Amino acid sequence: MSRIVGFRLDPYALPLKTPWRTAAGTVRLRHGWLVRVEDEDGGVGLGDQPALLPDQEQGGLETRLRHQGDALLGRSLGEALDWPDLCFGIETALLDLEAQRQGVPLRRLLSPTAEDRVKVNAVAPLDGIVAMAEQGFGIVKVKVGLAPWPAEVAALRRLNLPPGVMLRLDANRAWSRIEAEGFLAAIVDLPIESLEEPLREADITGLASLQSTTPIALAIDESLDQIGVDSLLIDPPVRRLVLKPALLGGLRRTLSVAASARAVGYDIVVTTYIESAIGVAAVANLAAALDPEARMAHGLATSALFVSDVAEPLPIASGVLTLPASPGLGLSLKVSN
Repeated sequence: MSRIVGFRLDPYALPLKTPWRTAAGTVRLRHGWLVRVEDEDGGVGLGDQPALLPDQEQGGLETRLRHQGDALLGRSLGEALDWPDLCFGIETALLDLEAQRQGVPLRRLLSPTAEDRVKVNAVAPLDGIVAMAEQGFGIVKVKVGLAPWPAEVAALRRLNLPPGVMLRLDANRAWSRIEAEGFLAAIVDLPIESLEEPLREADITGLASLQSTTPIALAIDESLDQIGVDSLLIDPPVRRLVLKPALLGGLRRTLSVAASARAVGYDIVVTTYIESAIGVAAVANLAAALDPEARMAHGLATSALFVSDVAEPLPIASGVLTLPASPGLGLSLKVSN
């Protein structure tokens, strides 16, 4: 098998159209690193390693990436893919190379049953929900917990949504138990698909108790690391897990966790970590592999948040993302850094 002869890491800084609020802080400029791996046959694989939010200086992560990339030089592609604890961006680049070598899209390297299209949710502020619904998105994600919850309930009730459109709400751990209960009781008759991270103090017991009070699916996202995957698989406290490959340890690790979680009853949504078009393409290929039936809308429509990007984003129309048929990721960079 061909050996790795080149490794390159190029930092990027992508401006956001509007500031993006996360559980870790507000982001205006998204940082990360483009990963390029080259084999002795001239093949080039691409990956994206986004900085940890809230996007502060990540010297430690960059050092880890460089050490790991240098350690793979001279090794076969198979040996490199077996390297323990590969960073997301490096694993993606290696898988891109391997998929190109086999002549298949990355998604079919991950699963032979992967499809070419993935359902996605839109992302919008409260005053932009209707516009996204009118563009054909069946699921629109909106942040809540930014104002007193009664005011947000009133705003949600004022919406005039097209029939069949559902809202995916994300509270980013904004509320106490009492506030979360009040909010959930007040929206139970609205078209709510799920509510992510309602509790400020997230633990298995508290989440399970809150889920028992509502028919709305609760979801765990950023609390996954705090609670731990193994604990969540023993006795699911909520109905859904939101998985970010950039944080979970890569595409293959996420695929494994998703399979285990589904086996105990979870619904699975995969989402980006607000990375470049290269990272979005990697996560989209994963979504196509783990959800060929398109049962869920995944969090992949984040390229629209950027003023500019490192590659042409994958096309999305009426809530469906279409993946390229070419081998590997199927994307190329706009410019060579």
